[in-house]
Parts: sequence; structure tokens; C-alpha cells
Amino acid sequence: MKTISPVLTTALMAVLTILILPATKAEAHFGMVIASTPAVDQQQRTVELSLSFSHPFEGVGMDLVRPTRFYGVANDTEIDLDGCLEAASIMGSAGYRCHYTPERPGVYQFIMEPQPYWEPLEDSYIIHYTKTLVGVFGSDEGWQHLLGLPVEIKPLLRPFGNYQGNSFTGQVLFDGKPAPFATVEVEFYDEAGRYQPPTDYHTTQVITTDPNGVFTFTCPLSGWWGFSSLTEAGYKLKDPQGNDKPVELGGVLWIRMDEYQQR
Repeated sequence: MKTISPVLTTALMAVLTILILPATKAEAHFGMVIASTPAVDQQQRTVELSLSFSHPFEGVGMDLVRPTRFYGVANDTEIDLDGCLEAASIMGSAGYRCHYTPERPGVYQFIMEPQPYWEPLEDSYIIHYTKTLVGVFGSDEGWQHLLGLPVEIKPLLRPFGNYQGNSFTGQVLFDGKPAPFATVEVEFYDEAGRYQPPTDYHTTQVITTDPNGVFTFTCPLSGWWGFSSLTEAGYKLKDPQGNDKPVELGGVLWIRMDEYQQR
């Protein structure tokens, strides 16, 4: 009777281990544009915007290459903010910050269009069009204004001036059209690292839109919440080896929930 060599035994054990181990849930990537405040007033006139590409609940960052574009939109006017960007370390990885002082009242949308991110584990590129909204000097008009992004989440609840426990409702649009039965991923930005998910499934919450592309999610904690919906682009990009690869397009919206304040 032939015996199996130690080398072959080790190889067989490795294969069996891979087959027996349960599949792990892939971590969700989120483009992030986080504001130092969701509402600018006369006492706090400057807003700091932090740009990153990260796993917000785990507090794990990935290196963000300088975005293709970073801009604001307010009062039907586009504001070029590329020159405002300064390199920064965010969640231990490369990111950017911008300090911006609005001059006029309005609802300001801040949008990051990143360079395509090559993700070898998913064998595809990732582009997340990411935005957040800030109310300035008490203005409350224009927060539902769409920007015509390839993937975009339209807020149906004002995305600032909300309390923890409020339910956020939004509408997903692909190429300007409502996206029925689209998947929306939701994560809390655990900036202070205070929370431990009971299971891996709890890290990223998952919702499906209704036939009109609308979804609702109740935010149980105060802080920043990210909503992301993904689709595949109608084009491909070359990978580092020159092969055509699919492109994942994401529309990401960050909103703020606050605690009640005592008098």
C-alpha cells in the first residue's frame, strides 16, 4: 500500500480547509465626504470637509488618489473646490481635506468624483460619486436638487437638521431615472470606534428600493450615515495588465443625525 507524501498531505489539507471554511462577507467600500458641521451659522462660518475612500463602520481607510473633481453646488452655481484640497491622513490612509467658507446663504452640495479605484479582489474598478449637503445661514431651499450624476440618491427627507431615530427616505436614480428594486447599502461612520457589530452582517445594512426607486431606513444613532447604491457602467476600463474590466458605479449620500440637546 502506497503512502501519501507529507507535501501532498499538506496540500490536501489546505484544499479541504478552503472548502470547509464558510464564505466571508465582503466589506463594503464607501466614498466619504464628511463635513465638520451639517449647518454653518455666523458663529461657525467655515466648514471642514474630509474626503476618503473607506470602510466607515470598521474605521478602516484605503488610500484615496487625488479626486478627478471636487466641487460644490449652491444657488444654481457650481463652485470649483479642487484648489482647496490638502493631503491628509484619514483613518490611517491617504485622504484630503478642504476648508471652505461660504459667503451666501444656501443649501450647499459638496461632490467628490474620484479616480477609478482598481479592486483586484472584485476584479473590477470602482467609482463612487459621493456627496453631502450643508445648510448655510439658515437656508432651507434646494436640498432635493439633482446634479445629474450617473448614480445619485435624491433625499426625500432634508439631510440635515435631523435627530437620531429619524427615518431617512431617499430615491435612487440611475442615469436620471428611478431605479426599481436596486440595492442600497447603509453604514454608520463609527468615528470614535465605540461599537462592535454582533455579526459581520450588522456592519453593512442592506435595503431594496421599491418600484419607484424609493427606500427608507431608520437611523438609531447620532452621527454620520452613508447610503450607497451600485450599478455596473456601460463601459469597461483596462486593468494593470491591459485587460478590459467592468466598472462599478456608486451613488453615495452622507447625512447627519444629531442628539437632542438639553436646555
